[in-house]
Amino acid sequence: MPVFVDFSNSSRDLRVLPSFATPLPRLTPQFEAEGSEEKYEVVIAGAGPAGLFLEVLLARYGLSDTSLLCIDSKPTALKSGQADGLQPRTLEVLKSLGLAEEILTEGCQMWEVAFWNPKQAVNSHTTGDVQGIERTSIVPDVAVAARFPHEVTIHQGRIERILEDDLRRYSPRGVQRSSRLTKVSIDEAGDSEFPVVAEIESPTGLRTVRTKHLVGADGAHSLVRRSMDLKLHGETSDFIWGVVDLIVDTDFPDIRRRCAIHSARGSVMVIPRERIATGEYLTRLYVHVQEEVKPDSDTAAEEGVEGVKKSEGKARREKITMESILAQAQEVLKPYYIKPRRPDAVDWWAAYQIGQRVSEHFVKQDSKGVNRVFIVGDACHTHSPKAGQGMNVSMMDSYNLSWKLIHSLHGLTPAHKSGDKILDTFETERQTIAQELIAFDKEFSSMFSGKIGAGDDQESLTHEQFLEVFSTGNGFTSGCGIEYPENLLVEKSGYEGVVHGTDYLSGVLRPGRRLLNVRVKRHADGVRRDLQDDFPSTGRFRILAFTSTDLLTTSGISATSINQISTILSQFPASIIELVILHPLESNTFVWTEIPEAVKTHSEMRFYNGTELEDAYKVYGVDPKKGAVAVVRPDGYIGTIAELKDTERIGEFLKRCLRTL
Repeated sequence: MPVFVDFSNSSRDLRVLPSFATPLPRLTPQFEAEGSEEKYEVVIAGAGPAGLFLEVLLARYGLSDTSLLCIDSKPTALKSGQADGLQPRTLEVLKSLGLAEEILTEGCQMWEVAFWNPKQAVNSHTTGDVQGIERTSIVPDVAVAARFPHEVTIHQGRIERILEDDLRRYSPRGVQRSSRLTKVSIDEAGDSEFPVVAEIESPTGLRTVRTKHLVGADGAHSLVRRSMDLKLHGETSDFIWGVVDLIVDTDFPDIRRRCAIHSARGSVMVIPRERIATGEYLTRLYVHVQEEVKPDSDTAAEEGVEGVKKSEGKARREKITMESILAQAQEVLKPYYIKPRRPDAVDWWAAYQIGQRVSEHFVKQDSKGVNRVFIVGDACHTHSPKAGQGMNVSMMDSYNLSWKLIHSLHGLTPAHKSGDKILDTFETERQTIAQELIAFDKEFSSMFSGKIGAGDDQESLTHEQFLEVFSTGNGFTSGCGIEYPENLLVEKSGYEGVVHGTDYLSGVLRPGRRLLNVRVKRHADGVRRDLQDDFPSTGRFRILAFTSTDLLTTSGISATSINQISTILSQFPASIIELVILHPLESNTFVWTEIPEAVKTHSEMRFYNGTELEDAYKVYGVDPKKGAVAVVRPDGYIGTIAELKDTERIGEFLKRCLRTL
């Protein structure tokens, strides 16, 4: 078919760019390095999940390779071992970035967990003797409301590869590998604007860079933490666990379920893993090794725990081998057998001690009170891997830091005489979560390392006790029950009576908790949609307005409030705040001209029926006759809640969070 007219707009490139979203507006001057010194706005040390995730987020938000540098001592992404599990909240966040599909498709989804405990003999001659193990219950793996009511196991290296693939859309350089951080210091006299000095050993030789901010995502033995004199506090138990990734040959019936197994001979946790290139499925075994090993005295000194001579600790650990770990697993699983399917079926193994430690501070400030050095992930908290928190909490550290840091760099936060009060909340919020993690992990690990129903031992656990700890901790382990304390970004007082109910795990709105997903129907085109998809991770605030049944009344509270919110939006930088609106009316019973013009202007494709598919008003605890309004932070957490008519409260809250024009 011949083409007679061919017209293309000059802005056509904007329609095919691979960007997930437009970068955040910048009110500060665009950064350009000057002089002979190598300078950046942010340097990240470490490209594990925490560091790599932070680089991806900052690059998406608008930092170019000129401003952002991420280094890692490893030549490639992780090949084997380490973390393997993603929790429901982490999946929600990855979905908000458009990065969840491969993980959900290719990973192993864990919907159930099976509990196995000692089986008691039933004949009179052996009463009280333990006769192997038996399944005592199967329960949902995730017992709280979540968009993804399951965990996913997939190798950490694959997650890193997914993140690096995405990073290439924003950063031609990507991670600068085979580059090791050797020294960090703060030198304000040399350059007060770029006071952090980092010495880097790379393939091209030793070089020194200056940066406004440095983030240590360099693991449990963090050089950044030690250089800034930020110490881990806590304790290390005598419990030793072995972990093995392998292709198994077994007659154990629940090998493809997550399992918590207690027997008279010890404990094992079974974690089913993803399918690999051969078409076979991996399984991870966490095995409680019976040999007790105390921490070395050289590591104990920093950690503040009692240790033993390094040579003694090393000698004890050397008794632990892959064969001894597998032999112990076989003893626990009797009368079932378990073994590698073939000689090369073991992919990776390691032995570790359970330790729960957290840094007292996650930030180092300069003499003016400006946050200059941050630590995230294992650099600021360490714990056992059995609750599946390591990679998840570490990535959420970076998620919390990323938008606050970019807002500070772009001049989007309110001006203060010293420091950045919004950036201060990173330590307030994440240190609180780390402390809660350590407390939970200590209880969970102690109980898991104990024995259940093993004879007349008064200190033995009951299955009910262990199940209770597992269930009550589900809100925390899933990430869906995380609640930030009151601070500049979380206003917990003054909204009494606006929402009804206290079942926050099921979605009732509460400042400091994340917004639960519900299914809604869009007014403009009838599309059925997940509400969380209107809260993508682009670094922007959102106002979520629950209009009331008086929406069609010109002088009603709903119309008045929407018009007032429109005025509030005009007071801030363009596009930094988005408006999402729900209504409780019957679909297709009104048109655009019957509702406030501001609805179509600001929310044409973010205006939904909130009761037809799921009753969002009921889930969130909002009375449809009264309505409500909430501010949702860039990380999906509720900042404040107000009556629908109290838009002044919303405006004042946002002025504390964002710079006005």
